[in-house]
Amino acid sequence: MRFTKDHEWVLVEGDTALVGISAYAADALGDVVFVELPEVGKTVNQGDSFAVVESVKAASDVYAPISGEVIAANDELSSSPEVINAAPEGTGWLAKIKLSDATQVEALMDRDAYEAFLSTL
Repeated sequence: MRFTKDHEWVLVEGDTALVGISAYAADALGDVVFVELPEVGKTVNQGDSFAVVESVKAASDVYAPISGEVIAANDELSSSPEVINAAPEGTGWLAKIKLSDATQVEALMDRDAYEAFLSTL
């Protein structure tokens, strides 16, 4: 699993990646009440806003940690957005993206680097 400084994660499996928000982000947001998922078939570029997570505290854009085509969205979140709070780095994933540039993943932080980054916040 790799992470961004904007608190998104990527889990690569072959030429696709699951994408979601980190446990830190889910905790900071509080109770998630709504998720706007990306449209399947949409092409996203690294750094683009591609989803929105709304909590009782605020609405936050989710930025694409990698470039590619959205090939699946976690439709369970439409009716059960609280899954993000329960398992942000697991079943609370937002989208599956077909990678267009696998080298982008290598530039992201591994868990140890991400934990070190969090200690600076």
